[in-house]
Amino acid sequence: MKILILGAGMMGRAIAFDLDKYSNFTNIEIVDKDTKAIQTTKKILKNKNIKYIKINLKNTQSVKELFKKHDIVISAAPYKYNYLLAKLAIKTKKHFLDLGGNNDIVKKELSLFKKAEKNNVTIIPDCGLAPGLTSIITREIVENMDNIKYVKIRVGGLPLNPKPPLNYQIVFSPNGLINEYTENSIVLDHGKIIQKKSMTELETIIFPKPFNKMEAFLTSGGCSTLPYTYKNKIEYLDYKTIRYPGHCEKFKTLLALGLADKNKIKIGKQKIIPREVLSNLLLKNLPKNEEDVVLLKVTSEGIKNKITKKIKYTMIDYYDKTNKITAMMRTTAYPTSIIAQMIEKGLINKSGVYCPHEIVLCKPFFKDLKRRNIIIKKNITSV
Repeated sequence: MKILILGAGMMGRAIAFDLDKYSNFTNIEIVDKDTKAIQTTKKILKNKNIKYIKINLKNTQSVKELFKKHDIVISAAPYKYNYLLAKLAIKTKKHFLDLGGNNDIVKKELSLFKKAEKNNVTIIPDCGLAPGLTSIITREIVENMDNIKYVKIRVGGLPLNPKPPLNYQIVFSPNGLINEYTENSIVLDHGKIIQKKSMTELETIIFPKPFNKMEAFLTSGGCSTLPYTYKNKIEYLDYKTIRYPGHCEKFKTLLALGLADKNKIKIGKQKIIPREVLSNLLLKNLPKNEEDVVLLKVTSEGIKNKITKKIKYTMIDYYDKTNKITAMMRTTAYPTSIIAQMIEKGLINKSGVYCPHEIVLCKPFFKDLKRRNIIIKKNITSV
């Protein structure tokens, strides 16, 4: 089988690295419009078997012709393209996966179910970390409980050596970060799906040294479709982002000043968009490509065989110095690669549009993560 990766950035690079190391694909190709991104990825991967193509995704006809030459397409491009790419994949009868990142886009992709089913293709959005990996953890909880009181998902991508003022580094698009902080968070609360303001409900969360006390707060996107899928199975479900203490208060100040506004304002004779200014300043002034860590904690309480049980999943994943792959790249790209390989192996063979928790088999998925040294510790206690 042949596989195509859209985007030669950090995530696309890590997906290609994993596919090359573990998969049986006979042909791996990476597409990007940016020559510099292609050259950087080619230099880091150092694999002559991976092919590179320069194409702008806006050139629909060229992209369509490229799709026809492959069996599976993975989008590591900005999420704004994913709905159109999913439609193109269905037209050309190719399986398609993406990293998600936006609830509205995913909802539009899910509307393509009948067309995907008719053309016998599998479309899977939200294949990354959160949603993605955490969605499959939630599926495992549901499969192993009779009744579930709550599922609380906590995830954060952080610099290993934090620097003031924000103690944060760029691990993905600054615009994506701003969206997470400004768009509403979706929460499932006893059968009702409600929206809450992001960067609220601040809590303290404990990890082993050297992290100790961290903070977590509501952000958008992390739950994606989980509240809708498990509306009748989980009483309460929410998602919070983990940061070093103090980050939330400082960033909320930037938002309160209007720096995330999308409307133009006039300064002198020029008009500017505050959000674009903030995004560029974050990209310019915050560290990037330094050693990082991804912290994950998913906790749940429920009943199994009339016994109340508490389940806790914990993961601490670090930067891969040998291969120059960040923890965020590992925990976002590798799950996506694993899911693509499940399609190739026939472990996923249902046509239509599904989020990972609806179609990915838990046991082989977690087994493959462990092969990549992504270790998720699971602790179950009876109450």
